Amino acid sequence: MRRTAALIAGGGPAGAAAAITLARAGEKPLLIERDRETGDALCGGFLSWRTLDRLRTLGFDPPGNPIRHVRLFTGRHRAESRLPGPALGLSRRALDSALLNLAVEAGVAVERGVSIREGHPDGHVRLDDGGQIRAEALLLATGKHDLRGLARPREAIGGDPALGLRVHLGPSPALSLLVGASIELHLFDRGYAGLLLQEDGRANLCMAVRKSRLAEAGGRPAALLEAIGHESPALGERLAWLSTEPPDAIAALPYGWVSRETSPGIFRLGDQAGVMPSLAGEGIGIALSSGVLAARAILAGDQAIDYQHRLHRRLRRPIATASLVSTLAQRRATAPLMAFAMNSVPGLATLLAHATRIDG
Repeated sequence: MRRTAALIAGGGPAGAAAAITLARAGEKPLLIERDRETGDALCGGFLSWRTLDRLRTLGFDPPGNPIRHVRLFTGRHRAESRLPGPALGLSRRALDSALLNLAVEAGVAVERGVSIREGHPDGHVRLDDGGQIRAEALLLATGKHDLRGLARPREAIGGDPALGLRVHLGPSPALSLLVGASIELHLFDRGYAGLLLQEDGRANLCMAVRKSRLAEAGGRPAALLEAIGHESPALGERLAWLSTEPPDAIAALPYGWVSRETSPGIFRLGDQAGVMPSLAGEGIGIALSSGVLAARAILAGDQAIDYQHRLHRRLRRPIATASLVSTLAQRRATAPLMAFAMNSVPGLATLLAHATRIDG
């Protein structure tokens, strides 16, 4: 059995941020990532003003498509507001690659193509190849994918679970002109979609939709997109540039869940610590913050439970706020009121944006 002081399971923003912070303080963490090549995670790719500050603190000043406004569409209603600060649209492939490169430069041992079969509360993991690794501190940074043995509670998923779907649109000069420097939020019955332009000229369309809505479309994502396009004309217009690539999907997302408890030596990061509804655009920010906070806790000799309680206090209010907004956005009766309120109350979008950010 191999042994290490700090084992980081997952090479996304949360795991990379923890690894960089530990390595720059003189530690020798081991980071294992199941994918041999960095792909595009199922994520909107939105980097808020606070997220950009965190990335620059880590030494990465990202490129990307500038985003200055948020547009809200619900049926034939539309609202628009300026964001509190400049944001960017950047693919996860570009972001994750850059952060892992920084980790390697800092001295982190990164092993790619290594999958964990199961984890144990005592901090040791069993790999797919039969090998085992025991760590004094196991940093769980597997994103939306649960690790067998250390999974998030099933009851957090709910009776009509949320599914995540992602497709790409374009690239097209006409689409780029249409979307521009905005992040678009399209609301529809039992779901919503976020759309933005990335650094490669394509538009990233990520959807959170209830399982019942997909079932009504016969379980076929193409039929679901067609139905939603009729329901939301603005989104339907943009779907004219739909890529021929098959959609990426993930099931049973426990939006709104926040972890307060953990096992000794198990540090939960990112979506494994709390799942912010994607409507808020703060998932990457939470991943980076939790990674840095966990690393600092380890360096200070703090217990995992103390770290988890501190992170819980930071996450519970912004996630609760985002969950309420997300619930209203998915209901036919209340979604149009959101567009009306955004147009009628100057500064409402800014207030909600600040209320759904994590401090630190």
